[in-house]
Amino acid sequence: MTQQEFIVRRAQTRDVPLIQALVEPLVQQRILLGKDRVVFYEAVQEFRVVEDLDGNLVGCGALHVMWEDLGEVRTLAVSEDWLGHGVGHALMGRLEADARELGLSRLFCLTFEVGFFTRHGFVDMGTETVDPAVYAELVRSPDEGVAEFLDLARVKPNTLGNTRMLKRLV
Repeated sequence: MTQQEFIVRRAQTRDVPLIQALVEPLVQQRILLGKDRVVFYEAVQEFRVVEDLDGNLVGCGALHVMWEDLGEVRTLAVSEDWLGHGVGHALMGRLEADARELGLSRLFCLTFEVGFFTRHGFVDMGTETVDPAVYAELVRSPDEGVAEFLDLARVKPNTLGNTRMLKRLV
């Protein structure tokens, strides 16, 4: 399969049940955290989806802005039948283009898929921290992804076994 055999586009509200269905096997495997459908609707504008030429949704991913220069790649999922066919790569390319368009210079992810993200320029962020003034602002966010980025104790059950990774956009 080649990239001409699928398209990447902005998600629409009609895609939300399909996104949730695509993500559910990864939730069952504890690779991704489960989300209520309302959360997907609230974030639909952050999502890009991939569909095959028959209109079947075969991949999804979201870009969530966390700070003026920082975004998170979230909920990146590819249908098992399409793994290894460039869907994840195409999604990352689109999400990175979106990040640059928004003026972001860094991307964060929390992942078990270290190899995939390493191939896309992410590195283990280890104990990297942010400026104390920025930390004071970020810590006010109720968003779990921000808490995971900050490595807050309240999200430690979510992060067990995951790697916190960062990419600097050029």
